[in-house]
Amino acid sequence: MIRIKNQSDFDNYTKLAKENPEAFWKEATKEFVWKKPWSKLQSGDFNDLDIKWFEDAELNITENCLDRHLKNNANKTAIIYEPNNPHEDPQQITYKQLHENVCKTANMFKDLGIKKGDVICFYMGMVPELLYGVLASARMGAIHSVVFGGFSSKALAERINDCQAKLLVTNDGSNRGNKTIALKQVANDALENTTCVKHLLVHKRTNEEFDKHELDQDWDKLFSKASSDFPAVTMKAEDPLFILYTSGSTGKPKGLMHTTAGYMTYAQYSFDNVFQMQDDSDVFWCTADIGWITGHTYFSYGPLLSGVTQVMFEGVPTWPDGGRFWEVVDKHKVSHFYTAPTAIRALEALDIELVNKHNLSSLKVLGSVGEPINEEAWQWYNKNIGKNNCPIVDTWWQTETGGIMISPLAHITEMKPCYAINPLPGIEPALVDTEGKILEANDVEGNLIIKKPWPGMARTVYGDPERYKSTYFSTYPGFYFTGDGAKRDEKGNYRIIGRVDDVINVSGHRIGTAEVENAINEHESVVESAVVGFPHEIKGQGIYAYVICTSEIKDKDKFKKQITDLVSDEIGRFAKPEKIQIVSGLPKTRSGKIMRRILRKVAEKQTDQLGDTSTLLNPEVVEEIIQGAQ
Repeated sequence: MIRIKNQSDFDNYTKLAKENPEAFWKEATKEFVWKKPWSKLQSGDFNDLDIKWFEDAELNITENCLDRHLKNNANKTAIIYEPNNPHEDPQQITYKQLHENVCKTANMFKDLGIKKGDVICFYMGMVPELLYGVLASARMGAIHSVVFGGFSSKALAERINDCQAKLLVTNDGSNRGNKTIALKQVANDALENTTCVKHLLVHKRTNEEFDKHELDQDWDKLFSKASSDFPAVTMKAEDPLFILYTSGSTGKPKGLMHTTAGYMTYAQYSFDNVFQMQDDSDVFWCTADIGWITGHTYFSYGPLLSGVTQVMFEGVPTWPDGGRFWEVVDKHKVSHFYTAPTAIRALEALDIELVNKHNLSSLKVLGSVGEPINEEAWQWYNKNIGKNNCPIVDTWWQTETGGIMISPLAHITEMKPCYAINPLPGIEPALVDTEGKILEANDVEGNLIIKKPWPGMARTVYGDPERYKSTYFSTYPGFYFTGDGAKRDEKGNYRIIGRVDDVINVSGHRIGTAEVENAINEHESVVESAVVGFPHEIKGQGIYAYVICTSEIKDKDKFKKQITDLVSDEIGRFAKPEKIQIVSGLPKTRSGKIMRRILRKVAEKQTDQLGDTSTLLNPEVVEEIIQGAQ
């Protein structure tokens, strides 16, 4: 395996990956268990899109996540399950127990008629059974599609129908803070609009009463009878592993399909080298739900491929109070902590005593994922959580990329607040102008592309290869277009400045929304902000800022002047907001992503074009924003 240990290693591996990619990836894959080793590294390119990695190999990813650890680490803890309720005892699940439970689950699925190539859809809370199910799918050669347990029945049905899932697995309910989410009822409702599902398998978590459905099967009953022996099915390198849906500009979700060997290789390679878990006693905690790509690569697969111990958390960071994350870090001596800027900003706004009453001395590495982290949140995270002693790996990647592409490597490469820093060896990004010309110099800004294929990339949009081509490869033919804008500083370090459709053109100046938000968030009374463009008669576009404050602002005019002065000082007067609206919340998806599309429609006074807001985390805030719009 490739383990980069210092800057010299980083430089040497970067050079090797460019000059001899076969030798580079051979080293990355040499410790895996292969049923048939690969002899051909890669074929296809960004023009023909018939991209294959390790294509003549045969394997099963779960033999590498589980079986290969049993000889020396069978009794090592794989999962520390921390329930939603802090008074409920955590579970310690060893690699041996995880292996047995995955095999039992695979046999249960087999008994329900699932076979290689079938799609299983999961709509569950963060319980160990979800992990068993995902790995069991992979072990038997089925394709898993996890839908986050916060989507509506309509959204769930749409995803089930798109992938033609034969089995739907759910809980009776899901615990989230002081709420119980009625997952079974949502699943029942979804099945009213789908005909492909043959069984609805129900795992009881909350013991709530639920309406029966004619397709119901009882997880506990079937699991208790299932054998714990299930030999891993032989898979080809390019066989599908999972489908994961992500939002698209058309509003119709895109089912990104990832395949087996390339995804496996990139998951372990990126996990090992970004996070640098060195000691056997280290404990990793990725706070993401399995319903998102982060929960796939850096919970379900990457850490297990590397044989580490990790935390699985059912709850939310603010219940029973805003110190829950730090209590869990303290309780389980977490060494590597990976979360989203949204969570960091929310916790930053709370009483610092919620942090200080917990012992965080076990922490060695902090991580950030999901969006560009603003400098104020970065500094708070560094000072109060890392005690100025933990590197922060500010990771840039996407559902489409399968794994981290640009990031500092903990304790090895340099850190710079708000910068993702370097591409990992084997990844070749570039910046291009609007005409597609590659910008060779440093200290430039452009659109972020990737020049060559990499193992972890999604192979297609499930059932819609034309959409895959038009979305990612038509803007700049021959390159993968990330959809993000970025800056490269004088040293060549990358800073992601937000989606290109989140870039506002004011009087010919291209202004990244993340950049403006970063400046606004510097104000001591600001918790979080979101910036969008709106039509401006003179400038083309003006900047509209929605701002959440720590407390009531009595002198709003003074506050707004302070904000515009801050932005002017940080970026320039051309970037100051024309309109500033103080709000109690921002419309967000269940994963915490701000729905700027809705904010743009409000700013543009097109509130009749908002679309479906029912799947938001907080749909009630939309009406409040509309009422207060300027």
